[in-house]
Amino acid sequence: MHIQDSHWTSASAIASGGAVGAAGNGRGDTSRTTPLRVDAQRNLEHVLRAAREVFGELGYGAPMEDVARRARVGVGTVYRRFPSKDVLVRRIAEEETSRLTDQARSALGQEDEPWSALSRFLRTSVASGAGRLLPPQVLRVGVADEGEGAGLLDEARVPQQRTQPGTGELRLVPEDSAGSLGSAEYDAGATALLEVVGQLVDRARAAGQLRADVSVSDVLLVIATAAPSLPDAAQQAAASARLLDILLEGLRSRPL
Repeated sequence: MHIQDSHWTSASAIASGGAVGAAGNGRGDTSRTTPLRVDAQRNLEHVLRAAREVFGELGYGAPMEDVARRARVGVGTVYRRFPSKDVLVRRIAEEETSRLTDQARSALGQEDEPWSALSRFLRTSVASGAGRLLPPQVLRVGVADEGEGAGLLDEARVPQQRTQPGTGELRLVPEDSAGSLGSAEYDAGATALLEVVGQLVDRARAAGQLRADVSVSDVLLVIATAAPSLPDAAQQAAASARLLDILLEGLRSRPL
């Protein structure tokens, strides 16, 4: 995903009451900070709920018109709260990053046994549907090879990763300068998620319960992979649980 507007209004500020101008142009009066009316707050909640559903089902490439249709509001209403789709995407991505980080911290705090903590985090995050809304900047991956360009991956932004030279290991990388999500607050949230998931990975690996070649990126890919979108909620839950069981077995170390 490439974000083109480097002068974004903060998604959080917009949602908390700062007005945004006419539909789609983002050039309205941004100085207004009065509380939202009841109907405006309700519309905002409908838009955010619809955005999570639509982006969860179709990905972040889904058009704003689909979000408006699902929220049962005009597309102009969506644009009054979010002057571009990028701003809405960032709002949803920020919330899901925070949600996943809280789930990982909860697993760390409530489970003493390393594998139980890691599996608890994975099951909780998959059950919540967060995998379908993993932020693009966090889930973006690149293949690291021995050769020219391998050193271009930003190690400082990829905490707790294990390098396997010559294996073509998938590693998380940041968006390039043209596609940055453009928010220090967002970057801090993404880094916090990577770090806390890294703690879960390190503990399970140190206990000999996790395969030595499993990295943070693998765990996040499991979350994304184990979250199919099916029309029937019961079928979706059963399919997610079954797929996650299989993936968890693939992550566990096996005695020689």
